[in-house]
Amino acid sequence: MQEDLLQENYQAYNFAELRDSAVTDGKSLYALRSFNPGDTMIRFQAKGYLSEPNRFTVQQAENRHIILDPEYLQYLNHSCRPNIFFDLPNMAIICLSPIFRNEEIAFFYPSTEWSLSHDFSCRCGSPSCLGHIRGARYLSSDILTRYRLSDFILHKHLQLNR
Repeated sequence: MQEDLLQENYQAYNFAELRDSAVTDGKSLYALRSFNPGDTMIRFQAKGYLSEPNRFTVQQAENRHIILDPEYLQYLNHSCRPNIFFDLPNMAIICLSPIFRNEEIAFFYPSTEWSLSHDFSCRCGSPSCLGHIRGARYLSSDILTRYRLSDFILHKHLQLNR
């Protein structure tokens, strides 16, 4: 079982390869080729749903958190300077900025998460790094307007700031 998991951890997928991350000391997905802004990198499905978030889900609605399929998408890490976005209505990962071969693929966790199940200190190294990541609920309008947000997060944010 552990041997299968080890093999899977270094498997190449059609758009990315799972490798050790220099930023997180964990695993991350790295591009196998270049992508342009607007490109659909991969389509995904919901393997299931949870009513509460965990480290590997993506929030779709108030009490609806997607368990991603393909499962290796759980290795997409956070960055305060994201290069991808989860387009939830179309179940696709969209490229936000040019991504070059061997570049780490990362998204802005608060773009889909109102309140994370586990907050953390960000180590993305971006000049605009927010430092501590807890979810969109804890960020000001000034910060959130810098990012592309899921429909749920945008709606939730607008509700609270009327």
